[in-house]
Amino acid sequence: MPSYWLLKSEPSVFSIDDLRAAPSQTTSWEGVRNYQARNFLRDAMRVGDLAFFYHSNAAPPGIAGVVEVTRAGYPDHTAFDPASRYYDPRSDPAQPTWFMVDVKLVRAFPRILPLEELKRTPGLENMLVTRRGARLSVQPVTEAEWRAVLSLID
Repeated sequence: MPSYWLLKSEPSVFSIDDLRAAPSQTTSWEGVRNYQARNFLRDAMRVGDLAFFYHSNAAPPGIAGVVEVTRAGYPDHTAFDPASRYYDPRSDPAQPTWFMVDVKLVRAFPRILPLEELKRTPGLENMLVTRRGARLSVQPVTEAEWRAVLSLID
């Protein structure tokens, strides 16, 4: 059985439409610079896991679709590149600090599922994204939450 996740991205940086346009509709999920989110990427996400693609800092913020993890956690090379917006001069290729996964588009939703709708949906009261202060860019999602969200779109 796969594990379930929610991955946040600002659509002005990388949107579900950008993923749809990527070669093979696949990309690395790089640039995560939070230790708890990094730990999920490095230690917990596995090939075959599914994630909601969430547009953050958008009007409205919400879930835009579903992606599948196609490569488990590996060192985020952008941390070593001074030209990258995600460069971290303290990161060492011999002992990498930051990790990423590869994801492939499974499905773009016909509409964004807005955060406000998620907050009003029974069964999502404890979903991290619906709770005040839950700002992690990589979040676990329970199977029950996964099913509840999909019921809003199917």
